[in-house]
Amino acid sequence: MHLRFLAIFCSITVSTVALPVTAQIPLLPLLQTPNSPSNESDNRIVSGWVYLDGRRLFQIGANRSNFPERLQNIQRNLNQISQNYFQSSAQKVNVEVRSVNAIPVIQVNGEYLMSVTADDAKLRQEEQSISADQLAELLQEELPRAKQERQTQYLISQGKIAAGIGIFMMLASGGVYYYQRRSRRDFVHSIPLTTPTAQPIATQLTQQQHQHIKEAKKRLFQLTQAGIWGGGSYIILGLFPYSRPLQVVFLTAAQIPVRLAVVGLGIYVAARLSYALIDRFASTLISSGALLSSDTSERLRLRVSTFSGVTKSIITIILMVVGILLGLISLGVDIVPLLAGVSLVGVAVSLASQNLIKDAINGFLIILEDQYALGDVINVGNVGGLVENLNLRMTQLRDSEGRLITIPNSEIKVVANLSSRWSRADLTVPIAYEADVDHALKLIEKVALEMDQDPKWQQQIVETPQVLGIDNFGDRGLIIRVWIKTQPLKQWDVAREYRRRLKITLDQAGIAIPVPQQAIWVNDAQLLNAQTNGKGD
Repeated sequence: MHLRFLAIFCSITVSTVALPVTAQIPLLPLLQTPNSPSNESDNRIVSGWVYLDGRRLFQIGANRSNFPERLQNIQRNLNQISQNYFQSSAQKVNVEVRSVNAIPVIQVNGEYLMSVTADDAKLRQEEQSISADQLAELLQEELPRAKQERQTQYLISQGKIAAGIGIFMMLASGGVYYYQRRSRRDFVHSIPLTTPTAQPIATQLTQQQHQHIKEAKKRLFQLTQAGIWGGGSYIILGLFPYSRPLQVVFLTAAQIPVRLAVVGLGIYVAARLSYALIDRFASTLISSGALLSSDTSERLRLRVSTFSGVTKSIITIILMVVGILLGLISLGVDIVPLLAGVSLVGVAVSLASQNLIKDAINGFLIILEDQYALGDVINVGNVGGLVENLNLRMTQLRDSEGRLITIPNSEIKVVANLSSRWSRADLTVPIAYEADVDHALKLIEKVALEMDQDPKWQQQIVETPQVLGIDNFGDRGLIIRVWIKTQPLKQWDVAREYRRRLKITLDQAGIAIPVPQQAIWVNDAQLLNAQTNGKGD
């Protein structure tokens, strides 16, 4: 399966590289029309191409302000000369080079085409006269060739080739579609079934990995279909002299959107494959037992979810930056000065935002040391709650009232994790002073042991509950402390159920749970006598 996936990617690469050669018009140079032949800042000479039937013929140069008008005039002259020649019965073309005011002038069949300037000669690194002779020889070859391509026999031959290319496009598109459906069926059968001994988090990571690969394959199949139809149509346009100029129009109009689309799709596929690789790495660690220590499966799920989420966020940011740079390159922007400017801005921003750097460093240490993870319940200073979001910059908590609390990681100095690896229900049971203490202790221990043996609760209780005894003499009565070690975040559920059972048991045994009471002692004898005789003031 992976070999087939690699073969599809290679075929896309080969077709992209081979396309400009087959289409007869190089792809990359069109991005530089007009372009500057020198990188010097004071060089005002630009260059551009003159076309014949959509095929590049020769290159001219001129001052930046005069170049558009000169290129338009030469192209118009060549179009008029070629049309007159194509409509005539002459098979040969007469190209002459004359000198007018020491400047070579090219005439074709007695019609003026252009004057060869020093800027034109500079492009070929030749003298003006030699450059003019070279252009004359080129016109002597290309004009008869263009006329030959308009003959009926040639058009029929090219039509057969176009029909063959069209049939190949349909067959290739159908083959890719069939392989896509077959790959989808193989993907469904390749998803591993959940086994009783498998870790739930490992199964989840494996399913996510297959989903990311499936999405990457889907996009690559779409890119392949677009390459087949777009590339085939482009080649067919280049087979005929009448449609070949549409190649230039098509390429000029679509080159930037196509390049941006390819960059965007490539970044998207790279992100999906990176996600799949991260899930595969985490799943391998879990399957090998490298992460299976004294942690519970729930804690393992929290740790892996946190690590996976933060790593994917970092990969996404890196790929987005790379995608933006590649997009600028595809637009012809020189990113070297941009990178230099960004680096200077980055230094200035880093000096002005030291707290962000502290947040990132502290966030990295929190994740590395597993101080807490997504899904943990923590207390930070005077606030606490469930960790809903954790990244390198901040931690977001949801408290018991539903408020979302955002804490910068640099502000987290001391944190209390209430759900790391295991939790404990710390219970205090008040007993009246008049009650039989030993009997009460036995009942409290009995309720705890019965709950520990209950199938519904034994999975949540990690160790045998401990009745520590009388912890304090309180104003309500004797305070007996009970410890019940539980799974993370289960201490509250266990404590509620234990209190309910203990209340029922104590009521049945006749042992009261005292409530706060207050007694008033009056020692004034006259007041007592007055109240007794009913003669109070």
